[in-house]
Parts: sequence; C-alpha cells; structure tokens
Amino acid sequence: MRGVSNFALWLAAGLLACTAQTRAAESAAPPATVAQSPLVTLAAASTPQGLSLQLRRAADGAPLVVTDLTVSIDGRTATAARAADGSWSVAWPRGTGQHAARLEITVSHDGIRELLSGTLPAPATAAAPASTGAARLWRIHKQMAWWILNVAVVLIAAIAISRRMS
Repeated sequence: MRGVSNFALWLAAGLLACTAQTRAAESAAPPATVAQSPLVTLAAASTPQGLSLQLRRAADGAPLVVTDLTVSIDGRTATAARAADGSWSVAWPRGTGQHAARLEITVSHDGIRELLSGTLPAPATAAAPASTGAARLWRIHKQMAWWILNVAVVLIAAIAISRRMS
C-alpha cells in the first residue's frame, strides 16, 4: 500500500505543476496580426511590461531572421530585445501605456529594409467572469482532463487489484 500512496503523492505533484503551467499560459494573450507586407507578417501581443512581437515570413510562416529592428509606438522610440524563441520583447516607452496605439517597425532582413505600420488593438477593459479552476481546466485543456481521468481510472483499478491479491 505504501507504493500506491507514493504514487498518489507524485500524481498530486504533477497535477499542481500542470495547473501552474496552465495558469501561466492563460495569462499571456495570443498574438494578433498587426501589419503585413508581401514578405513579412507582424503579430503583436500585449504583456504587462510592453509588447511581444513575432516576425514571420508571409509565404510559409517561418520565423524571420532579423538583422536590425527599430520600433516606434505613437511616435516614441521603444527598445526591443530578441528572445530565445525568435520573438521580440518591446518595453512601453515613457508616456505611453496599454491603449490603442500606432505601431511602426523598421525591419532589416535578407538585405531588405521594410517599414511595417499598424494599430495595436486596445486591451479589453471588462474582464470575463472568473470561472472555477476545474471548469477552466476542462474548458481550455480538454485533453489534459482526459489524461487525468484515465490516470484516475488506472489508479482505482490498481488499488482494487492489489486488495484482491492480498
């Protein structure tokens, strides 16, 4: 019986880790296409610190290899830093905040320099009503809920078989 309780402990720790990862993934807004040229598609998502930008090739959606990037939000220059996944993090310049803003980007790639401009959508002010953790888990991550259900069924069967054998 000690093996079963250790397994239950590991299962609970795994569920807590999955829940924390789920909540972190929910807090980030999905990127929306802001501007597009024949060669480049620019997607942006608001973060509490600023913006997350993704530059991709328009033809196949592959990440773009950028040699130089200049960002301007509402006419004010913003600093951009490349992330490990190929996206760019942009801090809000002073005097601007999270609102519908004019975004202009100069990007150099493949020996070409392009100017992309678009309007960032205003963040939603009215938040959706908060649902319980189990309902949110079921609604957003149905596959994870099925895995949890399958593990629970197997655990119950293992307990029943172990009691029958002893």
